[in-house]
Amino acid sequence: MACCGNCLCCHCCCRDEETRTPEELTILGETQDEEDEILPRKDYESLDYDRCINEPYVEVLEEMNNKYEAVRWMLVFAIGVSVGLVGVFVDFFVRLFTQLKFNLVGKSVEECSEKGCLALSLLELLAFNMTFIFIASVLVLIEPVAAGSGIPEIKSYLNGVKIPGIVRLRTFVCKAIGVLFTVAGGLFVGKEGPMIHSGAIVGAGLPQFQSITFKKINFDFPYFRSDRDKRDFVSAGAAAGVAAAFGAPIGGTLFSLEEGSSFWNQALTWKVLFCSMSATFTLNFFRSGINYNKWGSFQLPGLLNFGEFKCSDGDKKCHLWTAVDLAFFVLMGVVGGLLGAFFNCINKRLAKYRMRHVHPKAKFVRVLESLLVAMVTTVVIFVASMTLGECRDLASTITNNNTTYLVSLNEDVINSTIRQFFCPNKTYNDMATLFFNPQEVAIHQLFHQDGTFSPVTLIVFFVLYFLLACWTYGVSVPSGLFVPSLLCGAAFGRLVANLLKINLGMDIYSGTFALIGAAAFLGGVVRMTISLTVILIESTNEITYGLPIMITLMVAKWTGDFFNKGIYDIHIHLRGVPLLEWETEVEMDKLTASDIMEPNLTYVYPHTRIQSLVSILRTTVYHAFPVVTENRDNEREFMKGNILISNNIRFKKSSVLTRAGEQRRRCQSMKSYPSSELRNVCDDQLAAVVPAMEEGQDMLQQMLERRHAPYPNLYPDQSPSEEWTMEERFRPLTFHGIILRSQLVNLLIRGVCYAENQSSATQPRLSYAEMTEDYPRFPDIHDLDLALLNPRMIVDVTSYMNPSPYTVSPNTHVSQVFNLFRTMGLRHLPVVNAVGEIVGIITRHNLTHEFLLGKLRQHYITI
Repeated sequence: MACCGNCLCCHCCCRDEETRTPEELTILGETQDEEDEILPRKDYESLDYDRCINEPYVEVLEEMNNKYEAVRWMLVFAIGVSVGLVGVFVDFFVRLFTQLKFNLVGKSVEECSEKGCLALSLLELLAFNMTFIFIASVLVLIEPVAAGSGIPEIKSYLNGVKIPGIVRLRTFVCKAIGVLFTVAGGLFVGKEGPMIHSGAIVGAGLPQFQSITFKKINFDFPYFRSDRDKRDFVSAGAAAGVAAAFGAPIGGTLFSLEEGSSFWNQALTWKVLFCSMSATFTLNFFRSGINYNKWGSFQLPGLLNFGEFKCSDGDKKCHLWTAVDLAFFVLMGVVGGLLGAFFNCINKRLAKYRMRHVHPKAKFVRVLESLLVAMVTTVVIFVASMTLGECRDLASTITNNNTTYLVSLNEDVINSTIRQFFCPNKTYNDMATLFFNPQEVAIHQLFHQDGTFSPVTLIVFFVLYFLLACWTYGVSVPSGLFVPSLLCGAAFGRLVANLLKINLGMDIYSGTFALIGAAAFLGGVVRMTISLTVILIESTNEITYGLPIMITLMVAKWTGDFFNKGIYDIHIHLRGVPLLEWETEVEMDKLTASDIMEPNLTYVYPHTRIQSLVSILRTTVYHAFPVVTENRDNEREFMKGNILISNNIRFKKSSVLTRAGEQRRRCQSMKSYPSSELRNVCDDQLAAVVPAMEEGQDMLQQMLERRHAPYPNLYPDQSPSEEWTMEERFRPLTFHGIILRSQLVNLLIRGVCYAENQSSATQPRLSYAEMTEDYPRFPDIHDLDLALLNPRMIVDVTSYMNPSPYTVSPNTHVSQVFNLFRTMGLRHLPVVNAVGEIVGIITRHNLTHEFLLGKLRQHYITI
């Protein structure tokens, strides 16, 4: 069952499968096998995407929308430029370390192949790789969230779930530096996924004008310090990361829309696209100048570029693809989906094993696992290159008409990418050429060389790369999955092209089949559709590939979805993140809001004593509370025969705690207060003074008068007791709004209150800047010095609560509830009946697939 750290009205539901209650197991049916068991997980809080339009916010609303809109655009541009510079930094050092390693080891292999000292060359390669991987692993120990690609975490963040430390500065440093050592260390990983995570961190941190790590960086600019604004900038940063990685600004925008965001708007689309373009421009400008010394030539748009697919000008019979090839593309999509599903299945088992047997142990065990993977990968690369490669003719490669990549290169570049290990002059080792080069170069060779790799070499390369990439993804180093998947799929596509050429004698363009194979395998692993299609089209600069790529990705996704989910969704599920999908199943509409809501409410009054607020905050973990008033005047007459009150009681009979029990729990917590007055306050039995109503007074007139009356001063010391009847315990609660835990703690710390013999107008007022000063880490109630509080003082929360949150009726169908909750980016959704009385609350936990499935089974049992 998914976590509910943000639950307003329910106990934490984040437990191990073995610790579920018998009632929960009955509801869930206990149909899960041990293999599908949900692993232990932690609480995850939701993010407050819904704006709290209270008085402090309204005071600065016009200023935020007008004066600082230009600042927002400047920040978007700054995020794009910063992400581009991060890409330049990572690419420069990866190229530097990789060239240093391959040059030294390559010379050693050439010398030792004659002298018979290849073991020394292997030791040199091991020394390089294991040193780099050790540094990357240590950085992950400093910040564990920096491990992996970061895409599952960013996808969860944009969906509305807060994962601790995911957008911190320390995570960014460990991620950006760690990934360059991981890639240079020879592991089968890419730097594109971590670039997306790094971009998201830049987007989250830059507009805050403050730093938690560096306390001195704190500018007085509170206008973008909210979860909603932060989420918009994170979307822009993630899109910029994709744009910098692939040179695909439109693909980056669609990626942020398709894979991450739970809600979207037109203005955000334009800003995200502008940010992506800025990142692509910055990266292209600096890489072109650094690599070619041609500043402003813009020849390298992204970290990964597939090169230009085109036929030679002299070959009129050549074609990139034909309608006949589409049938083979569909078959390749099916095979890619099957291979992707198999990859995800193996990786899921490995992830479960790590969570059970590796992560609970000492941290250095994770470093040892990373070093073990690096050692095995290095030995496999070295042995395969030395023993399994075939010698291919170099001359035929250079003179072939379809050789787009090698023909355009000079002899020095050819010699730098072609490996002649153990091969005579004018020949080269095809296996070593793939393994002893950066992954981007290997992808280029598979896309643009024609007839240079034997089928046996491609099969062996594919199998080894498949298994080692699957083992590597999940170890404690920063690692991406795009490039290994593309390289693995490209080998599969070239194998298909070779078989069609040799066995069937077909006249085809091998690079196209390599590209389609890469798309099929990557689509089978990650299950992306529209954004991946545009990314691949932008990376190839060939619009005619749009239809084949789209068909291949759709077929691969459909095939893979028949067996399991995408790799990112699998890792999100294993972490227990309560991710909300795009929509619910049709069958769930048999449930209504009253079936899934939590009826046991913990509430506050518009005017509440400090002692009660402190008690509520100390004895609950909820992150928001309904602000309500109770209909006390002539209540018994009002409730007689009222069907709405009967419905109220029906909704709440399943409550575990009555309000009287809740009051006892609050009073019990007072015993630990330092103030004697605070400790003894619950022992005072203060009678509720309710003015007597005149006989025969018109009930309708009373209701009309109360309709526009100010909030009454209802104090929690006039609380329910055990002598109350069922109707008295579940009396109607008129709903006025929602106030967050962080807001209540802020009011208490800043002394926002008034004495009971004074008017609420004497209460100090907080500005918007004061309300958001501590964002994103608001103080905790346990950090509050209780000895400084006067328990009899009263807090008026009406100015700071959200008076107009989204609400639903108890009879609203689940699909409507789900769409409202997800598209509006909500965290709490009150359930309010026809006369404005709150009867329950719906949170993210109540809309997770596991919870809805359990309620649906319970619904069938009831029927």
